[in-house]
Amino acid sequence: MKLSTSVLLVLGLVLAGLSAPLRGFGAAPKRDFYQLKIYHLQNQEQEQRLDTYLQQAYLPALHRAGIGKVGVFKPIASPDASAPTPAEQLVFVFIPCSSAEQYLKLEADLEKDKQYQTSGQDYLNAAFDKPVYSRIEAVSMLAFTGMPGFHMPALKSGPAERVYELRNYEGATEKLHQNKVAQFNNGEIGIFKRLNFNTVFCGQVVSGSKMPNLMYLSAFENKADQEAHWKAFGADPEWVKMKAMPEYAHNMLRMDVYLLHPASYSDI
Repeated sequence: MKLSTSVLLVLGLVLAGLSAPLRGFGAAPKRDFYQLKIYHLQNQEQEQRLDTYLQQAYLPALHRAGIGKVGVFKPIASPDASAPTPAEQLVFVFIPCSSAEQYLKLEADLEKDKQYQTSGQDYLNAAFDKPVYSRIEAVSMLAFTGMPGFHMPALKSGPAERVYELRNYEGATEKLHQNKVAQFNNGEIGIFKRLNFNTVFCGQVVSGSKMPNLMYLSAFENKADQEAHWKAFGADPEWVKMKAMPEYAHNMLRMDVYLLHPASYSDI
């Protein structure tokens, strides 16, 4: 029997979860599955059409399918007026699934959702010469054992002030990448928690355009708060000790950082 790409992907995710290290005498904790969709847009019209689709069709349909919270984020515009305008606008959609079954059923649930099919017509039936986006990246992730589920950030500032920081860490080899994941599980996540980084998720990428890699998302009240947290992290004695350990040397090859703000209709 020929398995679909989705089935093969989920089987891979399940096997990855089963191969996670045991904690103490018990099995590893149940881990969420995440999808991060990255829409690449060419103009403001596409952004407006995508916003309408996400707000009025996609997010409500995901809620009906059992996804309680969905994050929608956009890059923060540079305050430097002389900075070049990006060739593309990006929109990040974070979808946390609680199980492999839910992850696998999601597309089928949307296909059966008549309300979604009606409210999402402009997006779903877009003409070939008038698409809503130029392309989509889809990143699939398995939550870390040290943070097996996503967390809602506890922020007091308004959505327009908040800064969400998405980081992507690539490893030179699979072994070094696994070593960086272990560094997170063995202390780095704990430091983030102690310093109130409001980490939303930590995910090991199992399918994406940049591998081997991991991604995580932190949330801050504003830009000054973001800078203050990283200053505290860099000076933290536990982190200073950990980053000097030879067993964690050279476990990150390159890093991408995106500073984002939530869309007005984002759940997270």
